[in-house]
Amino acid sequence: MTDIFTPERRSEIMSSIRSRDTRPELIVRSFLHAMGLRFRLYRRDLPGSPDLVFPKYKFVLFVHGCFWHQHPGCKRARMPSTRRSFWQAKLRRNIERDLEAVRQLRDKGWRVFVLWECEIGEGALIDLADRIRQE
Repeated sequence: MTDIFTPERRSEIMSSIRSRDTRPELIVRSFLHAMGLRFRLYRRDLPGSPDLVFPKYKFVLFVHGCFWHQHPGCKRARMPSTRRSFWQAKLRRNIERDLEAVRQLRDKGWRVFVLWECEIGEGALIDLADRIRQE
């Protein structure tokens, strides 16, 4: 399938995609805050700059986009048909970086959880809130 946009327009579209304050993150943050959980955002002193950090519980949360972090088995994680070698290298590096950040955080004693964008729903968020509060 060929791209319906010019390379310049596609580049413009892709560069406008945010890495912070995404809709899935805002949904999760709003829900957890309403549940009384307090957190810090994007602590740069921690490996991988987790999306949400719960210092009281020594718990970090990454809210991953299924495409950008290649959620295994998810239909949203399809590889683009154009510039395939570029995308394979880019997305593979994202996965490697994620695994390294999780390993480093666990080595430092943090509990780490990854929530995928396709899994966000009230039931999953209630379970997440319970998991955070477990010590």
